[in-house]
Amino acid sequence: MLLVLFKKFLGKRQSHDTSDIPDSPEQKVMQIQDGNIRLRNQFITDYQPYVAKVTSRFCKRYIDPSKDDEFSIALGAFNEAINQFSPQSGRSFLSFAETVIRRRLIDFIRKESRFTGQIPYSSFEVEDDEDSIVNPVEVHQAIEQYEKEKTTQERRSEIVDFNRCLQDFGISFGDLVEASPKHSDSRDALFEIGALLARDSTMMSIVLSKKMLPIKELLGQVKVSRKTLERNRKFIIAVALIYSGPYPYLKHYLNIPEVHEGGE
Repeated sequence: MLLVLFKKFLGKRQSHDTSDIPDSPEQKVMQIQDGNIRLRNQFITDYQPYVAKVTSRFCKRYIDPSKDDEFSIALGAFNEAINQFSPQSGRSFLSFAETVIRRRLIDFIRKESRFTGQIPYSSFEVEDDEDSIVNPVEVHQAIEQYEKEKTTQERRSEIVDFNRCLQDFGISFGDLVEASPKHSDSRDALFEIGALLARDSTMMSIVLSKKMLPIKELLGQVKVSRKTLERNRKFIIAVALIYSGPYPYLKHYLNIPEVHEGGE
């Protein structure tokens, strides 16, 4: 409680000290509220890194402004904060904006995860630094459920993307099932060949550009026959694509580490 009071006190002093500074966020917001549309656009652009930082901190993971919906929600909340901010509140604008962003993200997560609040954890509600009532258990459960559903969706999208990539090579998942070696030793050997192929940028360029397995080049680096390579062409190509492609869930499922180009 003392820490909360101290932060509130410090925030009031800071907002009072900066409100009269011409280039302070508070002064710019006041100009925007007076109708300076051009300044609004520039102000939002300038503070996008701040919005991304606040959003990443809330979600406890890196938020990519170009991909993640959470960033769009937070950016909209930042614009909302510009409209709602009052210098007379005794708070800094950025402190107020963070509160608005946090509330909108909670609303978004609850909606996206279809969180229904089946367990009323009202006894856990506490007052945060900004006098907001926050239920940490409820928020944690909402975020956890949302992340599970998002992971499932991302995994599904990754599989669809990989299947589309295989089609460019005339390969289907059914082909891979049929081509998969029955013995674990043989399968492990093909995984090693696929990894070797993925690490070699020259050979992978042949795979990607000509949609074929560079058998001649591989024969100089592996101890298997041409017949073995030809018979397992589809399997080796698929493995190499997973190794070298943007497929973190497939790599995790197959216990495949990241590889680096260079032929080492």
